[in-house]
Amino acid sequence: MTTKHFFLIAAVFSFSISLAQGKFVTYEVDNEPYEGYYIRPSTGNPGNAALVLILHDWDGLTDYEVKRANMLAEEGYQVFAADLFGKGIRPTENKEKAQHTGELYKDRSKLRRLMTGALHAARQQGAETEKVAAMGYCFGGAAALELARSETALKGFATFHGGLGTPEGQDYSKTRGKIIIFHGTADTAITMDDFAALAKELEAAKIPHEMTSYGNAPHGFTVFGTPAYRLEADKQSWKRFIKFLEEIFS
Repeated sequence: MTTKHFFLIAAVFSFSISLAQGKFVTYEVDNEPYEGYYIRPSTGNPGNAALVLILHDWDGLTDYEVKRANMLAEEGYQVFAADLFGKGIRPTENKEKAQHTGELYKDRSKLRRLMTGALHAARQQGAETEKVAAMGYCFGGAAALELARSETALKGFATFHGGLGTPEGQDYSKTRGKIIIFHGTADTAITMDDFAALAKELEAAKIPHEMTSYGNAPHGFTVFGTPAYRLEADKQSWKRFIKFLEEIFS
């Protein structure tokens, strides 16, 4: 996994500065406080805009997810970046990151409650309830697929260099929504064997899906300002993701 450095952007494709004002929102799941980030688009009819739920990497909700949320708002979407660790919990050491993600991997029912709790928090902010998609990076990508397997009825689920394995006892028989996967062929953490295995699983379950791999793209290829960042793979995957949103919300 990679550590995000939002202010160390070495190369990033251009986007306009959003005029919308995002805000951090405190909400509760299982009587524990969490802090997400919510933003509406700056143009059009913000209250009717489709909602995108962002699921963070293993270092928690950081400036990276806030930046991506702002970029999506500029594209015309409402966005809620979920907090899966708890208010104020933003681990910086790999040991701590692995601890928090490991706890949720072991307690999948809690992970699902956290994601549905974030959706509820977004709806309390006035977000769209019918046109919703979930997307995630790395750990958040694995979480997005967990949400897809949970029978949560969303329009779509997207992962960027996310975990692709299916836990024992789970499958995609209850998935309701399209799935799109963005993966790097140079990813040594999540291999092309994992990529192929998921493709076979989704095909067998007859789930509408699209899977794209990018050459010379390692794990974390969308994370600005890191050695893993690959500008072209980031640009291409983002462009396709925006088009995917247009398709599922049309």
